[in-house]
Amino acid sequence: QVQLVESGGGLVQAGGSLRLSCAVSGSTFSRSTMGWYRQAPGKQREMVATISSADSSTYTDSVKDRFTISRDNAKNTVYLQMNSLKPEDTAVYYCNAQRTLFGAALYDYWGQGTQVTVSS
Repeated sequence: QVQLVESGGGLVQAGGSLRLSCAVSGSTFSRSTMGWYRQAPGKQREMVATISSADSSTYTDSVKDRFTISRDNAKNTVYLQMNSLKPEDTAVYYCNAQRTLFGAALYDYWGQGTQVTVSS
C-alpha cells in the first residue's frame, strides 16, 4: 500500500519560512502528480501547489512568488518551500499523490497532514 508522511510543519512568525516534506512509499511516485493542499478551520480544503510527473507546477494565486513545490524522484519525496509566510497561511497541510488515465483516477492518496501556524 502507498503511504504518505508529511513533516516540517510548525509555528513561525509572519515573514518566516518553512519547508514541508512528504515521503511517499511505493513504486509509483515518479508517475504521480503530487500536490500540497491545506485546510484552515471552518474552511474548505484548497489546492496550494501541484507538480506533475513532468515537473510542471501549478500554484494557487495566494501563494505564487512565495511558495515553491519540488520533487526528488530518487528519494520519493515532494517538498513545499514556503517563504514570506502570512497568518492566512495557517492551516493543516496535506500531501497528495494521484494519477489519472483518460479522466479516470487510478489512485488518490493522502497523508495525515502537518500543522502550519503563522503568528503575527
